[in-house]
This record gives sequence, structure tokens and C-alpha cells, in this order.
Amino acid sequence: MYLVKSPWFFKKIYPKRIWNINTSKKIIYLTFDDGPHPIITPFVLEVLQNYQAKATFFCIGDNVNKFPELYQSIKNQYHKIGNHTYNHLNGWKTTTEDYIKNILLAEEKIESKLFRPPYGKLTSSQSKHLQQLEFKIIMWNVLSGDFDKSINRETCYKNVTTNAKSGSIVVFHDSEKAFEKLQFALPKTLKYFTNQGYTFESLPDL
Repeated sequence: MYLVKSPWFFKKIYPKRIWNINTSKKIIYLTFDDGPHPIITPFVLEVLQNYQAKATFFCIGDNVNKFPELYQSIKNQYHKIGNHTYNHLNGWKTTTEDYIKNILLAEEKIESKLFRPPYGKLTSSQSKHLQQLEFKIIMWNVLSGDFDKSINRETCYKNVTTNAKSGSIVVFHDSEKAFEKLQFALPKTLKYFTNQGYTFESLPDL
């Protein structure tokens, strides 16, 4: 189970986590989790370039280690990078000590203090330690659902276009499980919002 749109009270419960960006401008913040991937990440980069869009990529440390050239390509195109642990760990199933160690291992490859917990699952203890280490915990307020096998690609597209607005942080995945829906939804999403006068930017300095 997951919520396509994060409820407003999440910000009240977890005020130190970033759920959206407060702005009056027509800006959407696309984010991509789980890469880099040798086929899917180049596709994403090409689509973004076609719309002069910038995004933020929350990378798995092990994938960066396997595909350093792709990681560098993301940076060379002036997108932002975030840490998504070294092995895509579920914080609820991992001790705080092991979780932080895994993030710091990823940080050796990923030069960023932006962090997104895989599955959005993070304990209070882990969150506290990350904040002490000066990480900014980035969540989202719109999930595309591109990872969800139970929905079709049109629903994935509509999840974003129906719920995203100025300042939204939107989650897609540059991963194999998401690719079929991503191929359809990402270009259409960029076209739809561009026609509505929106621009796409990487997350601002926080």
C-alpha cells in the first residue's frame, strides 16, 4: 500500500523532512530513485534534455560504483544528486548503526547531503542521526506509482498530472521495474506541464 499524494499532516508529524518546496512559481521538482541504470538513466537524461528540464537523482551507492560514467553524466548535465543508501536498505528492518554506516559508505561515492530513505521508511533514531550528520531528508508529495505492477501506464501518468502543482516533489524511478510505465509517463508529463507554463528544476539548496 502507498499513497499517491502525501497527506498534509505528514509535514506536521515529520516537520524536519522535506515534502515539497514552498514557491509561488510554476516549478515542479522531478526526482528519480534507484539509479544509475545503464539503459534507463540515459533514457531519462535524454527526455529531460529535450525539455531543458533539471531533476534530482537519488542514487544507490552500489550502482554508482558499478556505473561511474553514468553517474558522471548526470552531474555533467547539471542535475542534482542525492544519497539513497548503498544497498537500498529498508530502515524499518535495519538497525540505526548499520543504516547510518550504509549511508556513509554511499557518501564515499555520492557527494551529497541530500538523502531519501528507500521505501520512505526511516525510524526516528535514524532520522535524528542523519540530521546530526547534516543530511537533509527529502521525501515527496507525489508518487507516480511507476513501480506498481497493479496499475497501467496511463494511471501512472495521471497520478502525476492530477496531483502535482507548484513546488511538488515528484518521484519516478530509473529502474527496471518502473521502465515500462516510465517510458510512457515521463515524456507525457513533461509535455503536459510545459504546456501549462511550468518549468522543471533540481531541488534547491536547502
